[in-house]
Amino acid sequence: MHVKAKTVALGGLLLALTVVFMALGSIIETSTMFLLAAASFFVGIVIREFGLRVGAAFYLAAVLLGFITAPNKFYVLTFAAMGIYIWGIEAVWRWLEKHPAIQKRHTIFWISKYVIFNIVYIPIVFIFRDMLFSRALSDTVMIGVIAGGQIGLFIYDKAYDYVQMHMWGRMRGRFL
Repeated sequence: MHVKAKTVALGGLLLALTVVFMALGSIIETSTMFLLAAASFFVGIVIREFGLRVGAAFYLAAVLLGFITAPNKFYVLTFAAMGIYIWGIEAVWRWLEKHPAIQKRHTIFWISKYVIFNIVYIPIVFIFRDMLFSRALSDTVMIGVIAGGQIGLFIYDKAYDYVQMHMWGRMRGRFL
C-alpha cells in the first residue's frame, strides 16, 4: 500500500493540532468542551479527505497521543467519545451514498446520528455517574441529564456541519 505524501503531511498537521487542542482543553478550563469539539472535528476532516480507514488510523493515533501528552486523561476520553461519534456518522453517510435507492435518507441519517450518540453517551453517564456528579442523583435528574445531552448533540452536530461546509470548505483549497 502506497501512502501519498500529501496525506501524510496533512494528516500529521491535523494530528498535531488535535493533540494541541486536547492539551489546551486541560489548560484552559473555561473552553474545554469547545477545544475538545474542535479537536474531534479534525477526525471528520481526515475522513472526508482520505476515507474511513485513514480516519480510523488518525482517530486511534489522536487518542494514543492524547493519553501520552494531555494532562487530564478524562478529557482524552471525552475526545474519544466525540471522535467515535464523528467516525460513526461519516460511516453512515458513506453507506447511504452507496445505496441511493433507500427512501428517506435524510431521516435515516438523523436517526442514525442520535442512535450512535446514545450508544456512546448513555453508558458513559451511568458508568461514570460517581465521577461526573458529586452526589447521588434522582432518576428525574438523570432523565434531565440525558435530555440535555440530546440538546448538546444538536448544537455539536450543527457546529460540525458548519465547520465542514463553511470553514473547511474555504480552507481546503489552500491545503490540498
